Amino acid sequence: MGQKRYDVEGVQVGQPITTYANGKEIQTAITKKRIHEPVYLSKLNFEGDGQADLVHHGGYDKAICVFPYDHYAYFEQFLGTSLQAAAFGENLTVHRLVETKVCIGDVFQLGEAIVEVSQPRQPCVKLSLKHGNPKLMKEVLQTGYTGFYMRVLQEGMVFPDQPLILMEKASHSITVHEVNEVKYRQVHPARLKAVLEVEALANTVRASLEKRIQHI
Repeated sequence: MGQKRYDVEGVQVGQPITTYANGKEIQTAITKKRIHEPVYLSKLNFEGDGQADLVHHGGYDKAICVFPYDHYAYFEQFLGTSLQAAAFGENLTVHRLVETKVCIGDVFQLGEAIVEVSQPRQPCVKLSLKHGNPKLMKEVLQTGYTGFYMRVLQEGMVFPDQPLILMEKASHSITVHEVNEVKYRQVHPARLKAVLEVEALANTVRASLEKRIQHI
């Protein structure tokens, strides 16, 4: 049985820009452009990529923002418009690698790089501002169509036309979807404890869940 391969729809990067929304000036790097040449992936990001809010974005556990292309049709219907590349500000748009299937700690080869799923993506208000729909962020959370982040275990060149190849499936069954459920809904304490046992879970998510479990 061969390794599972997931086609990449696109690789996108972008630098922070200044824009205006609701009469306020904001800094954001949510607008990213697709690249068609090989690009270097470091422990922190793709070459040419950046973040405006370094408190909530970027860092080792958020080196790559991934979003499934599978959800585009749903959100096109929700927004009533066709969506362009990197519509959700993601670096990597993938096929079939959805939140209910991918586990925290799954390891993939991406070109020369080795990457690992670290946590769900937490959508911010800038996503709603980008699409001019204040209900979008809430819809992303309610559907669980959040996308997710990857950390980089081994740096290297990434080629836009190459797939993500599953190298090592996590030994547990805690998916990105399950972490979203635990984060945003009232769940049995046993589910929360099971998520906290996942070694590959990003530290910021772990810290927030540990605070919750103290009040159960």
